[in-house]
Amino acid sequence: MPSSNWRLTVMVAGVLLFFSAASLAQTSSFAGDVKDAEGKPLVGALVKIERKDIKGNYQVKTNKRGQYFHAGLPLGTYKISLEVEGKVVDFADNVRTKFGETEQVNFNLAEIKARQVAAAAGVQLTAEQARQMTPEQRRQIEDSTKKRQEQLSKNKELNDAFNTGMDALRAKNWDAAIASFTKGGEFDPKQHVIWANLAEAQMGLASTKALNEQQAIVAKALENYVRAIELKPDDAAYHNNYGLALARTGKYPEGQAELSKAAQLDPPNAGRYFFNLGAILVNTGHSVEAYEAFMKAIAADPNYADAHYQVGIYLLGKAQVAPDGKVTPQPGTTEAFQKYLELKPDGPYAESARGSLQALSASIQTEFSTKPAKKARK
Repeated sequence: MPSSNWRLTVMVAGVLLFFSAASLAQTSSFAGDVKDAEGKPLVGALVKIERKDIKGNYQVKTNKRGQYFHAGLPLGTYKISLEVEGKVVDFADNVRTKFGETEQVNFNLAEIKARQVAAAAGVQLTAEQARQMTPEQRRQIEDSTKKRQEQLSKNKELNDAFNTGMDALRAKNWDAAIASFTKGGEFDPKQHVIWANLAEAQMGLASTKALNEQQAIVAKALENYVRAIELKPDDAAYHNNYGLALARTGKYPEGQAELSKAAQLDPPNAGRYFFNLGAILVNTGHSVEAYEAFMKAIAADPNYADAHYQVGIYLLGKAQVAPDGKVTPQPGTTEAFQKYLELKPDGPYAESARGSLQALSASIQTEFSTKPAKKARK
């Protein structure tokens, strides 16, 4: 009987041993080294081990050598996090354990900082690249990050100044616009759009002042137009606005040269640039120069209706009146008014053009329509 019981006990012990070995084979462990920003062992850091496939949380602290070890973990997928002073500073995600093996997951605060600094500087570094960086290289990246952050801050202030200036410019609040654009120019003197709009605001302000106060303001505006053009010489609008400002100050040859440059840079709008010059010249009493500008507008754009009308008005003023009251118009007068009516039969100057034609000759056709005329029968 005892012999039988002994055999049963041995069999049970064997079974227990078998299950114990099987149970041991189903567990795994994590281990690793944790170093501080100086590369020294980090003592007392908390390593959190979170099982992802089945809920389970474990944790362990590093020893005096900055090492941690946690055994007896079920097989699965884990997230290993390093917590320092209550904050998670790094982690390794989706780490799969293996039968009876220890997974090595190390943490290095110097590498972590290098990756963070590089990311802030727009540089993507792998853990291996961060590990191989020298302190000097890390310092360079940190300096680059600092400069980038300063630039971003400056850009925000620049954008704010520009947007505020544009709002004031649209509202014709010239003083506020000048103050904002001046501030923007201090943030970044290489922004051509700042100087161009500052010049526009200064020209607007000058128009509200007495003649004896305008000269100094306009002089500053001209300087800022030049700055904008130096930074972006291929902008036709800048040459156009600068040319008009020059014309307002009586510098007609210089203004015409700028308008010609604008037309050269932007041929589709050349007619408008020369027409703008003509309008300035008319308003300043320079009718001959204005006539030449309007003719250039027509040469650039034969369908520029308003330019044809202005040419007609100029030529009408040159008509010869005989003692008997008969009017002899200058060549091209009736053609200019007719062309305007052909292009803009309902335009703002249509009635004036018709009246001028009737005064010159009652036989001239004055009825124009947008509909094509019927062909005459042979």
